[in-house]
Amino acid sequence: MEDREIRDWFRREVLPLEKSLTQFIRRNWRVEADVADLRHDVYELALSGARKGLPHATRAYLFVIARNHLINRAKRARLVSFELVADLESIDNDPSSFDHERQLVARDMLRRVEKGLATLTPRVRQIVMLRKIHGFNTKETADELGIGLDAVRKQTSVGMRALTDYILGLGEEAERGVIAFPRRDKGKSK
Repeated sequence: MEDREIRDWFRREVLPLEKSLTQFIRRNWRVEADVADLRHDVYELALSGARKGLPHATRAYLFVIARNHLINRAKRARLVSFELVADLESIDNDPSSFDHERQLVARDMLRRVEKGLATLTPRVRQIVMLRKIHGFNTKETADELGIGLDAVRKQTSVGMRALTDYILGLGEEAERGVIAFPRRDKGKSK
C-alpha cells in the first residue's frame, strides 16, 4: 500500500469516526486521562494494519482494534498491579473465584444479547433466534417460517450485524438501543 492511499483512507473513513471511537473508549475505560492516548494507539494500530491492505468495513475494523487494544491494556494493567503486590501469598488463589467472575461476565453478556434481540424487528428476531439459538439451518428456518432461502440469509445477516453492533455499543443507533436497518433501493420503483 502506498502511504498516500493510506492517508487518504484514514482522512476519508477513519477520522469521521473519531467521536464514536472516543465515546466507545470512554464507556469502556475508567481513566479519563488515558482516552486520548488510547484513541491514538488505536489509530496507530489501524494504520499499521492498513499497510497490509485497506479493510472493506472500516468502522468494524476500527472498533475491533479498539476493543482488542482495551482488553490488552486491561490485562497489562492487571499484571502490573500483581507485580506491585508485596506478598503474593496473600492473593486468593481459589480457582472458584475465577469461575464466579466468568459467570458474572457471561450473565452480563446474556443480558446484552437479550436487549439487543429486543431491538430487532419481530421477523428478523425470529429468524436470528431460530438460526443462532435453536440451531436451525437455513432451509429448516425457511420451511418453518414459509419464506425463501434468500430472505433467511439476508435477514440473518442483517440481524447478526445489528446484534453485534448493539452488543459492542457501536454507533449512535446502538447507543440509543434502536437498530435501524438500511434500505437498499436498487433503482426499483414501486
